[in-house]
Amino acid sequence: MTYWYEGPLAAFDTETTGVDVEADRIVSAAVVVQDAPGARPRVTRWLVNPGVPVPAAATAVHGLTEEHVQRNGRWPSPVMDEIVRQLAEQAVRGRPLVVMNAPFDLTLLDRELRRHRASSLCRWFEATPLHVVDPLVLDRHLDRYRKGRRTLGALCAHYGVPLDGAHDAAADAVAAMEVVRAVARRFAARLERLSPAELHTLQAVWHAAQARGLQAWFTRTGTEAEVHPAWPLRPDLPAAA
Repeated sequence: MTYWYEGPLAAFDTETTGVDVEADRIVSAAVVVQDAPGARPRVTRWLVNPGVPVPAAATAVHGLTEEHVQRNGRWPSPVMDEIVRQLAEQAVRGRPLVVMNAPFDLTLLDRELRRHRASSLCRWFEATPLHVVDPLVLDRHLDRYRKGRRTLGALCAHYGVPLDGAHDAAADAVAAMEVVRAVARRFAARLERLSPAELHTLQAVWHAAQARGLQAWFTRTGTEAEVHPAWPLRPDLPAAA
């Protein structure tokens, strides 16, 4: 029997102008498909001219300057359409979609679709839903008492996954996919019998519990921060339409 993590997976990642899903924009994105562990991944990349300034702080992370994306990037509207069509193809083919910290990338994509296409992720996946696998949620649930950071780089180091070219959308997508395969192998007894649909549903529950715990800790320590419990997509806001 071939378990879900030994079969075809897809992965999605973005690089952006910042970390506010309601206001920031996508400047690059990648969808990666791998038919089996160790197989050569197929990569589709996009470079976007977001139509807004690219802050120096964002450039320091991913290396994409405002001048570069203005000169070489495409306008957002056709790119967002191409991205969501690629994701829809993964759903139709039954490939689980790996997204590290899914509520960030998927919510940002949803807001871009609303902004430029008068559409939304929910509208695209009403008939054939995406089954998302989030290595951050998996690791926090399955190894909850481990100390230390849980960034993609930290997860790669912990699970022995190479990360070449961090903060490149394609490199990060490939690494996130390999982390998912590594997590699933390590915790196979708890994951292998689950279908992608069952795992998707469980991750929503696990993320909500993780968010409640983190919010309680913020409250105890007097930290003014809001932790969103929704996964893999935050509810839409009128201002994002």
